[in-house]
Amino acid sequence: MIRATFLALATLFAGVLCAQHEQAPEAINATEAHGEHPGEVEEFNAGKLIMGHIADEHGWHIAGDLSLPLPVILYDTRSGMHVFSSARFEHGHAAYDGYMLNDGRIMAVDNAGNIDEAGSKAIWDISITKNVVSIFLVMIALVLVFSSVAKSYTKRVGQAPKGLQSFMEPIILFVRDDVAKGAIGVHKYERFMPYLLTIFFVILFANLIGLIPFFPGGATLTGNIAITLTLALFTFVIVTVNGNKNYWHHIFAMPGVPKWVLLILTPVEILGMFLKPFVLMIRLFANMAAGHIIALSFFSLIFVFGATSAIAGYGVSIVSLAFTIFMTFLELLVAFIQAYVFTFLSALYIGAAMEDHDQHKESIV
Repeated sequence: MIRATFLALATLFAGVLCAQHEQAPEAINATEAHGEHPGEVEEFNAGKLIMGHIADEHGWHIAGDLSLPLPVILYDTRSGMHVFSSARFEHGHAAYDGYMLNDGRIMAVDNAGNIDEAGSKAIWDISITKNVVSIFLVMIALVLVFSSVAKSYTKRVGQAPKGLQSFMEPIILFVRDDVAKGAIGVHKYERFMPYLLTIFFVILFANLIGLIPFFPGGATLTGNIAITLTLALFTFVIVTVNGNKNYWHHIFAMPGVPKWVLLILTPVEILGMFLKPFVLMIRLFANMAAGHIIALSFFSLIFVFGATSAIAGYGVSIVSLAFTIFMTFLELLVAFIQAYVFTFLSALYIGAAMEDHDQHKESIV
């Protein structure tokens, strides 16, 4: 409820800022018409700041004017492959090789520098973006952590866990005993443990790295709906492939139900197959993106009130900083909760797809 309230307030706040931003050009024209200096108009755009942090980028902003350019890899059906640095775009202020960066998307341009809509549709953007780099960071972190833990198990056979091993073992046992065994079953859970552990720690590490406010953290990996869609599709494929005869029978022809009712129930069950991964996708995306939006909204209040007067800026900064710290700690808790929820729901869906007829009768009783 607290997160939902803050998200509603942040949404209203962002809407007001966007409306002010839309009116800014008119205000500039009005001041110029009256001979006033255009620099008096408020130029801070909180909506652009927030969405720029949440969205994927072709470069990684570090601090001030310092940024890390990333490789741009384009396949144009008209001219083939193009590879160059994103620094060529000069943060969206310049075109290069017939392309330019427009609102985070690479577009084709003509000789006059105007956007070519038809040419832009021929572009396949497979660049190394900020989220791609973050995926590699998560992968490297996972390999380093679990290589160290595996080495500890090899050296300390039969001994009590120590160091990083003692921290990771309870989490692994929790996923095994309280998630996999309970949702899938004692006799069937083992072959799904690699996937469940992988999906849990990938989401957890991605969430934690996204909470780091400086490079190489700060990328909202699980706040990107394309990432959560891919993770949900993994679960959907596993559920679909491992669904037994009983599972498909209950979807297409639920036993004990009149045939005329099946005309309504069967489409609902088929729709439910696709709603499950959709719920996984939206739940993870919305929770992680909302936390960053709320924190950045409170942070933006400092600049909004600071534009009116220095006293208001300093006064609001205390409250904004306190709420930002509170949201950061809340996000730390949410990082673990969302990793658990995604893994637990995936295990539930897998277990339901593999449930035998006898188990189904026992669960009903």
